[in-house]
Amino acid sequence: YGAEATGVEIDDSLARQSTAEIARQKLSATARIIAGDVTKQDYASANLITVYLLPESNTKIRPMLEKQLKPGTRIVAHDFEFSGWTPEKVENIEDDGEGRSHTLFLYRRQDGAR
Repeated sequence: YGAEATGVEIDDSLARQSTAEIARQKLSATARIIAGDVTKQDYASANLITVYLLPESNTKIRPMLEKQLKPGTRIVAHDFEFSGWTPEKVENIEDDGEGRSHTLFLYRRQDGAR
């Protein structure tokens, strides 16, 4: 698909494991993991953001995303909504094959205030 992916993981051990898996999958040319704090990154060049964070963390990063992301950037939240934003689409996954259900929320960064 020609996509590049960057993940941010605060836990150094999980970041190392993820980096090793990226190498094992031969994706090092297009995927990388930053061992760091999600609130201290620059997302201005992103055209798609995916997050799997608790509601408090979504609330914490929302102002940063509103400031950094260009209009039209898509944000997909896994299981936990962003308060104050209205999703463009909600997709429920009833069984992920392991007996778990999930909800995906698609948002699109609008021009100006939400």
